[in-house]
Amino acid sequence: MSFHTHSSTHIPLPSHCTSLSFAHSLCTTNMAAKSDGAAVCESASRCLLGPEQSAAPVHPRAEKRFSLLDCCWVVCALLVFFSDGATDLWLAADYYLRRDYWWFGLTLVFVVVPSAVVQVLSFRWFVYDYSEMSASPSGDGCDFSTKDSDRRSGSGRTLPANGTRKCCRVLVWLFQSIIHILQLGQVWRYVHTLCLGLQSRWHGGPGQRNFYWRLMFESADINMLRLLEAFLKSAPQLVLQLSIMIHSNHILPLQGLSASASLVSLAWMIASYQKVLRDSRDDKLPMSYKAVIVQMLWHLFTIGARTIAFALFASVFQLYFGIFIVAHWCAMTFWIIQGETDFCMSKWEEIIYNMVVGIIYIFCWFNVKEGRARFRLGVYYCVTLVENVALTAAWYIHRGPHTSDFYALIIVCVVVCSYALGTFFMFVYYCLLHPDGPILGAQWSCVEEGMGVIGLGGVGDLGTPLPQPDVVTSPPRTLQRTTGGDREIGAGDRDSCLPVFQVRPPSVPPASSPRPPRTEGPVIRIDLPRKRYPAWDAHFIDRRLRKTILVLENTSPVTPRIQYQSFSNPKEVTEYETTV
Repeated sequence: MSFHTHSSTHIPLPSHCTSLSFAHSLCTTNMAAKSDGAAVCESASRCLLGPEQSAAPVHPRAEKRFSLLDCCWVVCALLVFFSDGATDLWLAADYYLRRDYWWFGLTLVFVVVPSAVVQVLSFRWFVYDYSEMSASPSGDGCDFSTKDSDRRSGSGRTLPANGTRKCCRVLVWLFQSIIHILQLGQVWRYVHTLCLGLQSRWHGGPGQRNFYWRLMFESADINMLRLLEAFLKSAPQLVLQLSIMIHSNHILPLQGLSASASLVSLAWMIASYQKVLRDSRDDKLPMSYKAVIVQMLWHLFTIGARTIAFALFASVFQLYFGIFIVAHWCAMTFWIIQGETDFCMSKWEEIIYNMVVGIIYIFCWFNVKEGRARFRLGVYYCVTLVENVALTAAWYIHRGPHTSDFYALIIVCVVVCSYALGTFFMFVYYCLLHPDGPILGAQWSCVEEGMGVIGLGGVGDLGTPLPQPDVVTSPPRTLQRTTGGDREIGAGDRDSCLPVFQVRPPSVPPASSPRPPRTEGPVIRIDLPRKRYPAWDAHFIDRRLRKTILVLENTSPVTPRIQYQSFSNPKEVTEYETTV
């Protein structure tokens, strides 16, 4: 497939672009943004073949290689996952053998139900990714993820026969179905992440870039899934086991082991999620493993104090504890919705996301929006401090007669010391180990500007500098589309269907400019302002954009660049029409 420009320049397109399925994947991802953070799919995410003309392109950290520390971190994350699930199942079996059927049922429910939810979500992602890849008429859906640099450069290797491809697809579907039925979807994704990381080290040039893109996508998926599972499974399990221990006034070794594994899993996943989120964004500095460990300790002790206070109160006031949890969740969810987060691509998905974050806010702080984070962090920890004191005091006053004063004072001291240690590690992280440097002096002086917060040095999220050359603001309620002139496009206009491919004329740098002209390559232009941290970029959330990036990475010798819409530095683009 090819098309001609008005200047009679013939531009051949990659063979993969000849398939209708690939064109459809490019034609379905353009978003019309709304000011409330939602977006609706409208027409086309256009692939611009030409030199980059955006002041703020997006690209993976190709210079960062998968290191030995990264490998150890993934292996440790896999061990944390196994230890959390195995100890819960072991404890449930122990309850059954002791004929504590009520505790056995509750323990098993908090293992099976969250795991099933996560498996369904994981398999849904697989179905979406693999079904569209295998539906390509070119027939390379089976080995799309294993192309090497020889195939990229146009080597004459023949494609497998149709029968072989069909057999391969059937085996992949069968394998993934069995994996997810056995509740091992997360294990497979961790193993796949390790394989992609090792392949990114072994391959050089374009192959390394392709594997690193896929490594980042897989890391984002597994961390989202594990974070959801941690707060649906580990957090309730931790509260349940602590309540059982306090209620029975006796601690079984398996109970302590299960509670410890759940607590470590929660702290680990919050820190791991933040690291992968920062690694995925080129406008943020990556988080070191020192900072990750300190952040993990911060959440470990604060969540520990919080869950102990919950367990103490629940051991005496079961009904009021349920009312308290629901009331706290409703208040936190309303607070988050009122803050107008910008995480998902539609309004309803954003509301569901806010409700899930409200569950996280029951246990710990989780930043969801840039700007005034210091104020929100302070408000949250003041509220949780008051709640922890009230819950612990209520238990101390109304505790049963079998609990001695000495034992009660020890538990109260544990709650206080754990919260104090967590707060200490929080200050250590923000004052010494924050990726953007220590938060001191002028960096705390912030002034609201527009929809964001920019201070001296452009400080946003607790010392996180905002991009100065090309500041991305919240999207307006409507984006007027124009072609050529300033005419507004209507819903029924023939020009409302934007061209799939556009070509930019070569940009000639000024004579005084010391910069050499950039190498031409594919640019994926997204008609949507870039989401601000701590939201994921659209090309990490929208799986069609992922597919576009990987296909262009496989077919182009130059790494594709991603250009989001910028209102501060608009660029005129010459547009040409083509048919698919």
